[in-house]
Order: sequence, then structure tokens, then C-alpha cells
Amino acid sequence: MDVIGVIPARYSSTRFEGKILADILGKPMIQHVWERAKQSLILDEVIIACDDERIAEAAKGFGAKVAMTAKGHSSGTDRICEVVNPMDVKVIVNIQGDEPLIQPTMIDAVARTLLEDRNIVMTTIMKKIEDSAEVNNPHVVKVVVDRNGFALYFSRAPIPFRAQNSDVTAPTYYKHIGLYGYTKDFLFMYKNLPSSNLENIERLEQLRVLEAGFRIKVLETKYDTIGVDTPEDLEKLKSFLGKG
Repeated sequence: MDVIGVIPARYSSTRFEGKILADILGKPMIQHVWERAKQSLILDEVIIACDDERIAEAAKGFGAKVAMTAKGHSSGTDRICEVVNPMDVKVIVNIQGDEPLIQPTMIDAVARTLLEDRNIVMTTIMKKIEDSAEVNNPHVVKVVVDRNGFALYFSRAPIPFRAQNSDVTAPTYYKHIGLYGYTKDFLFMYKNLPSSNLENIERLEQLRVLEAGFRIKVLETKYDTIGVDTPEDLEKLKSFLGKG
């Protein structure tokens, strides 16, 4: 296989336990994610990697392929590695189970970039911020990139910071959307990198990659998403969907 999508799904969540099965318009959240992933034109397979029978039962109920994993994984990356380790595949797309508005075109973009350029080992997505309230929201991760579209830094703080004497009237802010593509070789290299200082400060795992000296290609999308981290996010999502 060339490309597979894996949706890591953990039942326990510090801020919102069981959110992966939260009802959205009559379907569990993870079903919305899976259905969008299945619309991808590039994925050869989509697997839900979970640690709880409640998730597995729900996923099998709507027809998904399920892989049970160990409960002790500290990250979705580790959970994905357990699933793909024995598989012969070139590219893996990490599809977050709490991003029910993810677009199939985003999935195709991160995977296709890796297939077309062997010098790129990791890809992700950014979206121009339109709502000024998101700039100072620590739950909305911001990213800045170089002129070639590679990440310079990710932060929960507003970046770039506008200095008082800056002649730029208003900087453009981009939010990071937590969709990742990796070559299989790099995924396992990433997994074995030691936890980094910046990663621990910001609580952003992708900073481990930058701090180790690797590059992440960041692709821009016009589509927005609403990641569900809290019950308040879920209500915001339901309100958005209710408006069509």
C-alpha cells in the first residue's frame, strides 16, 4: 500500500472524557471523522486505532476497520506506530479523532506532498485565522512558516508578536490544524526522539521535531475546522453545524 490513514482514539481525556463518542447530529464524533476520511481519494485504507471496547464497538457498528492497541500509550503517535509497525506502507496520515470537520482534500494534500517529494518527511496543515478571538486563545495553536512553507515554530501564544514600533499594521496569523502526514521511516524516527524542552513548555508534541533539527512542510487550506477539546467546543460545533 502507498498511503493509509489512522485515527488514534483514546477514551480517556483530561478535559473531556469520552469525547470521541460524543453525539453530533445523531452520530458519535469519531464517525464524522471516519466518514470524511473515507472520502479521501488517496487513502488505501482507514483504520481506527483505539484503546477501549466502547470505541471499538461503536466503530464496528458503522463499518470501520478497528485495531485495538495498548492503553498505556502516551500519545496518538505511539498508538499509530503500534498499528503500522508490521505493515508495508509508504505514507501514514494521522487523522485526529476530535476534528469532525476535517476535509478529505486536506488528507490528500499532506499525503500527496510526501509521495511527490522524497526530501519531505512530515507534513501538516494551517489555516488563516479570520476570528480575532482565536489569536489569543491558547487552545488554538498558531504556526509561522518560512518562505518555502516549512514551519519555523508552533505556539499557543500569538505569533508573530507585533512590536509597538512595528510599521506592519496587522500581521497575518495562521492556526495549526492537527492533521499530520509522515513517511513510515520518519514516523518511527519521530517516535524515538527524546521529549524536548520546547515540547514540554508548550505541550505541543510537534515541537520535538523542530527542536531535533527536522523540517515540517505546512500546507495552507481555505477550510476551517473546530477541534473538540472541551464540552464548550462541542456546543460550538453543534451550533455551527446547526446553521448549515
